[in-house]
Amino acid sequence: MPQKESRLALVRRARRINRILAETYPDAHCELDFGNPLELLVATILSAQCTDKRVNMVTPILFAKYRTAADYASADREELEQIIKSTGFFRAKTNSIMGMAQTLCDRYGGDVPGKLKDLVTLPGVGRKTANVVLGNAFGVPGLTVDTHFQRLTRRFGWLDETDPVKIEHEVGTLIPKAQWTMFSHRIIWHGRRICNARKPACGACPLTALCPSYGTGPTDPVEARKLVKTGPFS
Repeated sequence: MPQKESRLALVRRARRINRILAETYPDAHCELDFGNPLELLVATILSAQCTDKRVNMVTPILFAKYRTAADYASADREELEQIIKSTGFFRAKTNSIMGMAQTLCDRYGGDVPGKLKDLVTLPGVGRKTANVVLGNAFGVPGLTVDTHFQRLTRRFGWLDETDPVKIEHEVGTLIPKAQWTMFSHRIIWHGRRICNARKPACGACPLTALCPSYGTGPTDPVEARKLVKTGPFS
């Protein structure tokens, strides 16, 4: 029976994984296009159950037409729905965007707040969306616990949790706070490119010596390289 990993060993392994991911993905970044906090907030709401590539096809038209929170709050609902329709769940997303914008106008003078406790009070904005905005628009460290993040942290053997908030807090104790935003990008990039859900490219992974899930996917380098993907991604 394998010996249980000590807390110190876990922290060291987690930070080594982070360093290797940093070397592997030196250009990791948010793959949603935006020019200001409001644009990123809208784009992140649209990205639910949708690829970043599709969102980036829609937002140039959207951002040209709606430039302020007041513009979104007073938008013609049918017109807004038509613009974002291809992102899926467009009626619910329209409700979230218009509700979020109205709340910004009512409570924050139309500006996107730079604090987690305020962002999560906005319609359609949970911790994941809030951390995306904080980390990428305000430079405030945050962990973006999406499906890739959850899958990989479990595969790495860091935790057994399925609750996103508990995962966020636990991983936050393993990775230095200053690294949270970039670590989120790196792990999401790795999940999209190599460690995918159905068939991870284990034989092409730079983390093989550190990952207890090695062998979940093909370990033959030639076969594994065929599974490696390139962006843009969901």
